[in-house]
Order: sequence, then C-alpha cells, then structure tokens
Amino acid sequence: MSVLRFFNRQKTRPIDLQLLKQIALATLTEFLDRDHYELGVHLVNAKEMSAVNEKYLHHEGSTDVITFDYNENDQSLRGEIFICIDDALIQAKQFAVSWQSEVARYFVHGLLHLEGFDDTEPALRKAMKRRENNLVKELSQRFDFRKLSRRKRAAR
Repeated sequence: MSVLRFFNRQKTRPIDLQLLKQIALATLTEFLDRDHYELGVHLVNAKEMSAVNEKYLHHEGSTDVITFDYNENDQSLRGEIFICIDDALIQAKQFAVSWQSEVARYFVHGLLHLEGFDDTEPALRKAMKRRENNLVKELSQRFDFRKLSRRKRAAR
C-alpha cells in the first residue's frame, strides 16, 4: 500500500503541491526504490514548527525539518515529515540557494531519516549529508525547483 499526503498549513509562500508530489514520488520510487510507503508531509510556518518541536522533542524554537518515524521493522516506510517554510527562507539566504530547493532538501532529509540515516554524530551526519546532496542534485536535474513557487492568482 502506498499513501502520500500533503498538508499545507502555512501562508508564507504559495506552493505547487502537485509538483512537490511529483518530486516526492520520484524520490520514493525511482531513487529510493520504495514501493510501499505511508507518508504525511506537513508544510508549516515557524509558529507551528516551534510548537511541534517543543511538544515532541522538547527543543525550543523552530527548526527546518522534523521527522516522525512510524516504521515497524517491515519493508514499508511510515512516518510524517514537517517542513518549515519560514526556516527554508532563512536558510536559503544563508546558503545562497532558492527557498524552493531548501524545501526539496528538507523533504529528502526527512525521507533519509525514515530510511535509517542518522545525523547525531559527525561521521553519521557526513554520510547522510553526502546521500542527501546526491539525491538533491539528481532531483534538480530532473525538476525545476523554482517552479514550486506557485504564483497567487489575481482577484477577479
């Protein structure tokens, strides 16, 4: 069974959810070779991310991505990925990239956590970052991340 749901609860930037879903499906099926998954992807603002971070991880403030792993030692991928659009904007400026590419990177990062990657120790973080960079590079050659920025329609 494969389920992929997106929940956009932020108003910081309009996002093309269809394109994000295409990017997600390509990552899951083509690059990670996953047939079975049950994922919820939540696009949130800094206020909601701070609340999630404090309630579940007992950390103060917002963060870029939080992953909840619901896997039960089988071959499917189950979990939720929370992506903070406000943090994507801040980090995009810091790293001189587009905020849209940061959103794609956060999704990949969350998936890698569900795949078993860990970034709590330097050696593990290095291996995860290498895989993340490779996936983002491959995805960027196939998708124009800038198109994730859906333009608001003019009022009629």
